[in-house]
Amino acid sequence: MFGFAAAASLAAALAIAPAMAPFRAALIPAASAACPGAEVVFARGREEPAGLGQVGDALVNSLRGKTRMPVGAYGVNYPANITVDSGANDMGAHVQSMARSCPNTREVLGGYSLGAEVADLATWSRLPPGVDQHVAAVALFGNGTRRPAPAFADKTIDQCAAGDPICGRGTSWPAHLQPSYIDSGLVDQAASFVAGRL
Repeated sequence: MFGFAAAASLAAALAIAPAMAPFRAALIPAASAACPGAEVVFARGREEPAGLGQVGDALVNSLRGKTRMPVGAYGVNYPANITVDSGANDMGAHVQSMARSCPNTREVLGGYSLGAEVADLATWSRLPPGVDQHVAAVALFGNGTRRPAPAFADKTIDQCAAGDPICGRGTSWPAHLQPSYIDSGLVDQAASFVAGRL
């Protein structure tokens, strides 16, 4: 009877021990598929289908050509209609999650049009102190607010195409559309800026 009770106690202790062991982030590889060297967290423009959007896709593709570091991508999960709160919440939650689970991954925040406002709001109020250290750069396109938080000012590139009325450079609506940013080289210029900060 004593032997059975001791064996049962030992089995229970062994079952509980892994759950009680402290989590050590250092065990997560910094450059595995799950933890890329860098990750672009991008909010698409208004009414674009779910994912990174055209400008976000172009940014990621250009950045991958400018660094040897593995670059992951995360499309901010929000309806991309007229509100930015849910997008800023998702961006902030994702960056915090990555900071915990992949602390060596360099985060790149970005957005186009309404998505740029999402990123602006996230830098102001969705990232707690210390998490900004995980953000290498912020790349914004056609940003109507044009006001990144001071903690991110030196790591932000805020692109506004010539003639774009949304970010205050003209009155031509077509100048705000994705081709004005992709075809003009502004996305590629932003990718060079980001690569220099990774």
